[in-house]
Amino acid sequence: DKIISMYARGMSTREIAGHLLDLYGIEVSPDLISTVTDAVLDEIATWQARPLEPVYPLVFFDALRVKIRDEGLVRNKAVHIALGVRADGTKEILGLWLEQNEGAKFWLRVMNELRNRGVEDILLAVVDGLKGFPEAILAVFPEAMVQTCIVHLLRHSLDFVAWKDRKPVAVALKDIYRAVDATAAEAALTAFEASPWGRKYAAIGQSWRRAWGEVVPFYAFPMEVRRLLYTTNSIEALNSRLRRAIRARGHFPTDEAALKLLFLVLNRTEKEWTMPPREWSMAKAQFAVLFGERFTRAMA
Repeated sequence: DKIISMYARGMSTREIAGHLLDLYGIEVSPDLISTVTDAVLDEIATWQARPLEPVYPLVFFDALRVKIRDEGLVRNKAVHIALGVRADGTKEILGLWLEQNEGAKFWLRVMNELRNRGVEDILLAVVDGLKGFPEAILAVFPEAMVQTCIVHLLRHSLDFVAWKDRKPVAVALKDIYRAVDATAAEAALTAFEASPWGRKYAAIGQSWRRAWGEVVPFYAFPMEVRRLLYTTNSIEALNSRLRRAIRARGHFPTDEAALKLLFLVLNRTEKEWTMPPREWSMAKAQFAVLFGERFTRAMA
């Protein structure tokens, strides 16, 4: 347990061996530590294949980048995480997928895996704007409402902006995602495009226009529920922990090494989740109106 705990904090096998020697005077080889942590791989396989709930009112799909040595080179690979919210507001990590080449076929495989594990319906899927993702979700869960993550859209927008201009541009964009409804939001987007900032950074308006079909569902919700969607505190806090563990390791020697560490961090984090988000009581009432019997089924 001590070895697993240290590994979950991002320590390498050599660091763990040195730590055990310094603290306890126990000499343990890095190979033995690898053998102990390899036992986690069986646990990951069981966890990744476990049955899931039939209905999830809300699922956040997100990704982060990790550096992994592959064929002698250190490559960037994407780790994708699905965070489900049950009808009572409690959270569950649905799965963890590591992929170098993302695309429609990969997303379709992930969606079919969720379906094969028992998921029959997703009411609202919040995604990070990757190409082909909404289509893959709708191919397997045709009734799902797909919402682009506002946080990711804002970050992408600011990628176009010079550092000194970021704060005023971020303030200007608030008029769009804080608009009272979709009509007012589109008017705010048009006003931004015509403004000095919108003309200086024309790519921002274009990126919002391209994603607009997946932004519009957001405006059907009251402000309290929107806050749940655009701050995505759960997924952001989770990613913060994962990034800290990744930074501690630098890069990983294999895909399996990365999965072991990320699974252990997720597992430890999930055990700490005991309360639903503050906004969930308001969200439940809204979900019941918007989704009717589909949400009632999730409650059952």
